[in-house]
Amino acid sequence: MDVVEKQAGQRWKVGVTQKKVNAQDLEVGMFVSDLDRPWHLTPFPIQGFYIRSQDDIRALISHCRWVMVDVAEGRDSLEYDQAGAPSFARRTSRKVRQQDILELPPIQLKNPVRHQPTRSLQRELRASRNLLRSAEDAIRKVAGSLDNDMVPDLRPVSKVARQMTASVLRNPDALLWLARVREQDDHSYRHSLKAAVWALVLGRHLGLDEPLLTTLATGCLLAHIGKAELPRALLFNEHQLDADQYQQYRTYVELGARRLEEAGLSRAVVAVVRGHRERHNGSGFPAGVQGDRIPLLAKIAGLVDYYETLIAPREGYQPLSPAQAVSQLFELRNVEFQEDLVEQFIQSIGIYPIGTLVQLTNGQRGVVVSHSPKRRLMPKVMVMTDVGQQPLKAAKMVNLATCNEGRPVEQSLRVEGCLPNGTDGLDPARYDITGVESRWNLRRLVGA
Repeated sequence: MDVVEKQAGQRWKVGVTQKKVNAQDLEVGMFVSDLDRPWHLTPFPIQGFYIRSQDDIRALISHCRWVMVDVAEGRDSLEYDQAGAPSFARRTSRKVRQQDILELPPIQLKNPVRHQPTRSLQRELRASRNLLRSAEDAIRKVAGSLDNDMVPDLRPVSKVARQMTASVLRNPDALLWLARVREQDDHSYRHSLKAAVWALVLGRHLGLDEPLLTTLATGCLLAHIGKAELPRALLFNEHQLDADQYQQYRTYVELGARRLEEAGLSRAVVAVVRGHRERHNGSGFPAGVQGDRIPLLAKIAGLVDYYETLIAPREGYQPLSPAQAVSQLFELRNVEFQEDLVEQFIQSIGIYPIGTLVQLTNGQRGVVVSHSPKRRLMPKVMVMTDVGQQPLKAAKMVNLATCNEGRPVEQSLRVEGCLPNGTDGLDPARYDITGVESRWNLRRLVGA
């Protein structure tokens, strides 16, 4: 039995009340916060969204008899702005104007590849343990060459991109786990590295073939390389730039693309670098192109780059939780990012991506290990504390999608919310789920 799942985005409500509305009486501008049926049985990727068009209303009518809407919806925009979010990550107005929406047919790939896992999580974790460090080293060397006005050797980046692609094809969860559990790592290149992993997971889900995935990963790894040519002071304060500084900051895209062209990088990869800051509605840079004029791989790179910006720890502002970031992406569909691409990304990573710290409704805390695309709010969680939030002697695996079968709704166990990284010393990196170096053996935990 499933439950009517509450909003994954952990909305902050200010004087908000809910009202039951017949689906036939819905209007554009209303905020739908709940349905008369489980969300996973509908085409809507997340719970909680503004009705922006008659198409949204028709979709709701076709699936629901009634919905709950928020009255005087006052969400987290003020709190987010006061937190000092970077100017390049500031959200658009919640009340999106109809003329700002650009609708295109869904993306259709020619002969998409249906990738099947060929390795277990344990084996792939062992095989890829040092891969991210190699990627960081390769990016650092390219940046160092540019900083010294030298032609960079791009072969190490290309090699590690191929290795990352191969790893994600074998098992999409392993590299994502490794990237997420290193969340506290303060390395300068973690953003590009993690964006590349998100991109590979999405690209694999879409059915891109291995050469395209490698091109995508290479472009994401090098997307921010042009920042090596910007003043250090500008980069140090890039989350608090005034208008003039932001104009200078924007030049990093073209600076990087040109230097990579001079170094002989393929046109396909350079197109990813040059296009990763363009936006679906033409509000991006450097060229301000929109819609189909943005290459698909660049669209993917831009989407994951933005998502990583929202959730990444950064001095001076509080990052969004993955669930909050997903909620924001959904509200930007067909505005800054193409709608079906946003929905495919949500399906590929889940509302609570692998590596997300969560608290369950019974008070226990843990980390998300895997999820099901069909049960987006019911992931598999490695529980690390008891209900009093004291560390367990032995962690245990809880599959929320199956443990609630037969339970009444009021007794169901589910995710109550995301936790900031480092909460009460919760550190997934301490738990070696391969069983190689620690008592936290995944095979024993899941009873395999």
